[in-house]
Amino acid sequence: MNDAYLLIGGNVGDRLSNLKMAISSISDKAGRILKISSIYETAAWGKTDQAPFLNQVLMITTELSPFELLNCILTIELEMGRIRNEKYAARTIDIDILYYNNLVIENNDLIIPHPRISERKFVLVPMHEIEPNIFDKRTEKTIHEMLESCMDTLPVLKYPLDVDNINP
Repeated sequence: MNDAYLLIGGNVGDRLSNLKMAISSISDKAGRILKISSIYETAAWGKTDQAPFLNQVLMITTELSPFELLNCILTIELEMGRIRNEKYAARTIDIDILYYNNLVIENNDLIIPHPRISERKFVLVPMHEIEPNIFDKRTEKTIHEMLESCMDTLPVLKYPLDVDNINP
């Protein structure tokens, strides 16, 4: 079995229901969810003239290879109405692989660890909540160290909801 950390988020439609649906689909198709962060709300990053996002980090255990996991989450996104037509566009759901075991993968289809973790508080805050001491081979820092030095100034606010209410 393999451990993977996923970031899920979205800012279109019923954001909370979309997170619930993504969690259910990931649990059904990708692997067993071991840990789940609180939900966080943040302003859009990269293209700021859109609605705020809800984001959450999941730790899963999976039998899928990194590329099988990528195909699985792309299928889930498509099934949930994700349309990829513009970088940083508004979306019903976005699912990113942050880490997969201790692997480093760099090719046109997949980069692990995710290349912009250290730049984004909306990733670092929920990741820190469930696993602050993961060592990122790309930056050679822990999640905690990256969060302390992150230059992102967008507020990351805990969404007022009990996480137990959305577990599948």
